[in-house]
Amino acid sequence: MNRVMLVGRLTAKPELRYTGSNVPYSRFTVAVNRTFSNNNGERETDFINCVIWRKQAENVCNYLDKGSLVSVEGRIQTGSYDDKDGNKRYTTDVVADSVQFLESRSQAQNRSNDVTPYDYQGDVPTNDVSVDEDPFADFGDSVSIDENFLD
Repeated sequence: MNRVMLVGRLTAKPELRYTGSNVPYSRFTVAVNRTFSNNNGERETDFINCVIWRKQAENVCNYLDKGSLVSVEGRIQTGSYDDKDGNKRYTTDVVADSVQFLESRSQAQNRSNDVTPYDYQGDVPTNDVSVDEDPFADFGDSVSIDENFLD
């Protein structure tokens, strides 16, 4: 089985392109934080190349921008080609079946107004909480969950 699921942020605004037979597609890169820290206590990031086709490509290009939080589901596809110097180059892409937008436009605008846009050439900010901090300290004494939510 060849299935991939990613959650991350776009490194640039996707651009819509067309094949010779006029089929729309877009190539984009998703920055995905690793779930662990390196020896220096820093989180590393993987940059995953993706491609999406047809109407979903149009939607991705129309509604997403650099830094947009997305979920990508698809399959890995590998390939190779000879570059202009005759060297063999290998490629690995995620061919997306589905791209879900994980934040609203207002959330994205607030993010862009509140913080500097992500600079994927350098550090990627994380929301790590230290072991000594209680992330739920300001939530009150109890939490109630509606039973219908669990169905």
